[in-house]
Amino acid sequence: MLSYFASFATFAFDRDVHCRFLQRSTVRHRLEYLIVRLLIGAVRVTPDPLVRGCGSLIGLAFYTIDRTHRRIAGQNLATAFPGRAASERRAIARAAFTHFGRLLMELLKFSTLSPAQMAARVEFDGDARARAAYAHGKGVVFVTGHFGYWELQALVHAVRIEPVAVLGRALDNPYLNGLLEQIRQRTGNTVIYRRGTIRRVLRTLQAGRGVAVLIDQHIMSRDAIYVDFFEQPAATTSLVAALALRTGAAVVPVFALPVGAGRYRMVYEPAVEPPLAGSADAVRAFTQRCTDVLEMYVRRHPELWLWMHRRWRETGVAPDQAHGMFPSADRDVEPAP
Repeated sequence: MLSYFASFATFAFDRDVHCRFLQRSTVRHRLEYLIVRLLIGAVRVTPDPLVRGCGSLIGLAFYTIDRTHRRIAGQNLATAFPGRAASERRAIARAAFTHFGRLLMELLKFSTLSPAQMAARVEFDGDARARAAYAHGKGVVFVTGHFGYWELQALVHAVRIEPVAVLGRALDNPYLNGLLEQIRQRTGNTVIYRRGTIRRVLRTLQAGRGVAVLIDQHIMSRDAIYVDFFEQPAATTSLVAALALRTGAAVVPVFALPVGAGRYRMVYEPAVEPPLAGSADAVRAFTQRCTDVLEMYVRRHPELWLWMHRRWRETGVAPDQAHGMFPSADRDVEPAP
């Protein structure tokens, strides 16, 4: 999201000047970084309602100009809700773009707050379940998706309960990636990037600590497994299930919902029950159970999910070359052994 917004802002220049000015990717990356830093400075002194309003306008602007992601969102919504009217699906897509614009601005606003100020904006539902999962001593895998305010949830989880290791993908822009990493680590969390991370994740769980994982992107890596999402096969990471079955770590779904007036509710669902020991295809069954919980929330609040990502793809089909604000699975490819 950060890189997409900054790229959009640079188009305020004349296109020819823009192309000549940004011939070198390093120059473009630095310009994007400067724009976001200036934006953080602005939101620091901007009242919360205006920050949210600006976020909504940014999201609506992207809905208007970004035909590629708007088309992907429409296709995904038609797949997930074939019985709904086209006008209703368009309204959901527009609301989703608006939500992600607000998420961007509110994340930047959170980056200017103290941990105590962050926690004051949040109410918790089910955090005792998280504490009980930690009490088992085998670590906890917190699973969620690109849904609601997941970035804010990770920040305040560290304040209310304890820091976690966030499993993520580096942004293409190294300057913005460093900035996002700083934001994610402000309350004590650490960031683990996808490649070569299994040992670090295992060590974290063996120490009885938590790992946060997003499970809703199409992936093309070796740990991909197909499970049903909205009654369609979707390539999903099997990492969560494999880790849980290997280590005995609890798997706790987490969702961050807006409750109005700049406040949020962090909901910890009951731990996902693992399949019986020795069950056939246990990894797939466990992965399906995790995905089912996410789908339940997306059905309840479809405007809060990332419809702009190509979640369902045929095997072997090349991904859309659509870059920017919304996550891409293009780089989720493990090197050959």
